[in-house]
Amino acid sequence: MNKAFKLDTGNDSLHSIGGIYLAGQVLQQSEIDQEFSSEHKANYTFQDVDIFKSQIGLLIQGCEHYTDINQFRENEVFMKSLSLNNVPSEERLRQRLEMMLAKHEKLLKQSNTKLLKKQVMGAISKGGMEFIPLDMDVSPMDNSGTQKENVCWTYKNHDGFAPMFAYIGKQGFMLNQELRPGSQHAQKGMPQFLDESFAMVKKLKLNHPVLLRLDSAHDAEINFDHLPEEHYFLIKRNLRKEDKVQWLANARRLGRQLKSRDGKNIFVGEIHHKTPGNNEKRNVVPMIFKVTERLEDSDGNKLLIPDIEVETYWTNLPLEAEDVIELYHEHGTSEQYHSELKTDMNVERLPSGKFMANQFFLHCAMLAFNILRVIGTHLIENKSLAPIRIRGTRRRLRCVIRDLILIACKHVKHAGVEVLKFGRHCTWFKLYQKISLSL
Repeated sequence: MNKAFKLDTGNDSLHSIGGIYLAGQVLQQSEIDQEFSSEHKANYTFQDVDIFKSQIGLLIQGCEHYTDINQFRENEVFMKSLSLNNVPSEERLRQRLEMMLAKHEKLLKQSNTKLLKKQVMGAISKGGMEFIPLDMDVSPMDNSGTQKENVCWTYKNHDGFAPMFAYIGKQGFMLNQELRPGSQHAQKGMPQFLDESFAMVKKLKLNHPVLLRLDSAHDAEINFDHLPEEHYFLIKRNLRKEDKVQWLANARRLGRQLKSRDGKNIFVGEIHHKTPGNNEKRNVVPMIFKVTERLEDSDGNKLLIPDIEVETYWTNLPLEAEDVIELYHEHGTSEQYHSELKTDMNVERLPSGKFMANQFFLHCAMLAFNILRVIGTHLIENKSLAPIRIRGTRRRLRCVIRDLILIACKHVKHAGVEVLKFGRHCTWFKLYQKISLSL
């Protein structure tokens, strides 16, 4: 038995969540207290905004259960970092989220927009042009084995929800989200979601046009009525029952062939005579195509029947076909953002049996997600101060939580001044301090 140490307790105020102070600094940029000032109730111990900030404080640490709040009820660092006078109990947190008014959704989204407005959105460049990427997609959440309201069978073959997300900027900030029943088709409610999201984009006052990227679930004709002319779009088409052999013939005639391995022919090009929904009353929208003909498999075995793969895209980008296709393939990065939300922050099995309570939970998760993203962005900008070598242009949220949120500190009060002290072996302190001073 190892008896190297004796165990004891003391009166020191020690905490494992030193990074919650950074999160509180970022949360102030959202002006959430000002947004909810009109909702103040004189006879309430816990204002609605206090409930939301408490939930955000949990999610920043990757804590998804209501019961997790109990360990912070007497935690002064948690309370003062988030400007809370009190921390609700597990029961009160659950009950108040279930009782929230629908109008609070708008206030939370406005707070999120104000936070994003204060950030610099990373742009992507292609063909001498610069864009702010805006990726929208559905990402089902597995809530199988539960009886929660609106949990249904999803296209991922499990019971759950099918929320819609919108991410903006090269860093991957969450611009908007909407919790949906698991069985709801991705296109249902899409025009309204587009309108709401582009209204948020307008408030951000970006320096570059936005490039909206959507998959083939959203190539419905009606969506084109909700795309602002000042921005760009790139939407993968649903081929439906179009003949692939005919597409190959058209590609040979209208396209240009790219270099490829033996037994594989790739043709790309553009056409300018198609309209969304084949509606002749609409204006023509340029279409990019990529047709791949495989005569042999990757091992060199000849195929009895050639394999034909067709990709087509609606776009108003004035770029070469190869650049447009490459831009769309980068849309897959948004899958990593889904993973960060569901895996790094544990936001998948939503905590309430009531749909609206889970929607508010997701609103809080959106703010927490962006707070962590802001901290991660500052981390990358000052990575020379990090104790480890950091590659890449974006820090995964689980690393932000591990390295800068769940960091030990000591809370000290002396001569009317409160101090967070970090140990001499805290290798992340210089970076922490630099980020705090820059917020």
